[in-house]
Amino acid sequence: MINTFYKKLAKIAINHAVNVKKGERIFITGPALAEELFQAMYIEIIKAGGHPLLNVQIEGIQELRLKYSSEEQLLYIDPIQKSIMKEFDSYIVISGDYNTRKMSLVDPKLITKVQGSPANRELWGILMERMGKKELKYLLLPFPCNSFAQEANMDLFSYFEFIKKALFLDQEDPVKEWLAMEKKQDEICKHLKDTEKIQIIGEDTDLTMSVKGRLWLNDCGHINLPAGEIYTAPIENSVSGHIRFTYPGIYQGKEIQNIYLEFKDGKVIESTADKGEELLIELLKIENADILGEFAIGTNYGITQFTKNMLFDEKLGGPIHCALGSGIEEAGSKNKCGIHWDILKDMKLKGSKILADDKVIYEEGKWKI
Repeated sequence: MINTFYKKLAKIAINHAVNVKKGERIFITGPALAEELFQAMYIEIIKAGGHPLLNVQIEGIQELRLKYSSEEQLLYIDPIQKSIMKEFDSYIVISGDYNTRKMSLVDPKLITKVQGSPANRELWGILMERMGKKELKYLLLPFPCNSFAQEANMDLFSYFEFIKKALFLDQEDPVKEWLAMEKKQDEICKHLKDTEKIQIIGEDTDLTMSVKGRLWLNDCGHINLPAGEIYTAPIENSVSGHIRFTYPGIYQGKEIQNIYLEFKDGKVIESTADKGEELLIELLKIENADILGEFAIGTNYGITQFTKNMLFDEKLGGPIHCALGSGIEEAGSKNKCGIHWDILKDMKLKGSKILADDKVIYEEGKWKI
């Protein structure tokens, strides 16, 4: 018997988020502990007439690969992975983990070598290009597990309730709520479509960027679950100024705290962190990882706290986030990179605001348009 929670989540994922059609090929990857969610989504895909292919990840395989592989093996990506990315209609990732700290003892240089490899950059490029052309429907969704609950300082039962609210599963008609969000955020995107300059002002922050000619996109339940953000891609050489991120950056389970970045002509020229600075420096060495690929504003006020899980945290109503590395091709980004790393800043603090062409559009966590 599959839990009702997973049945509801699967229906939203398959019938709303990626909207599977008859004959489509659907790839799903995720941890073995998400067995019930795999089963529930498999059923919904079959009902919709699709062809599911599952990749169930066994605990410990990632760590064993890093521990025992040669450099050649680490940097190798099987052609089958490229074929899946190039040919399938939907690519679904279940986010869940048995141990969020499993990478703690891994050398940061090894992590960045793998992530920044030409083969990995090629995979990211295929993903971004096909998404931009609307050829591939990509979806990331959560599996409530003890490790994520622990990171969020919750018990598993409370974490389930937290996820329900974030996904609108506590509402009578969740899809109706997602459609309402889509309509509201479409209006914001229309308002911003001719904007040329964005300025972010806040605690130890004054950052400007050009977004002239770039599209503003609406994340409302078709790419991520939960959803809730308005986002775009800065002109690559336009970012200038400095920003201090309120929340820790989380990369491969490792925390980088109190991140400060200074930009000139679009590139990071100075970076510091109170904790994890070595990893921050290594990440910025990855080709084009010192360039912003995304600027976004969170809009999901059903997400009530920071959880150290960016799938939820980047959607928080009130903060913004910036992503270093690979840009949003659909928005017009030209930046290619082996990583896309989101970092979060609280904009609810006094004096925090966002200006579009010198007009305040967002102040202390609330829209002014």
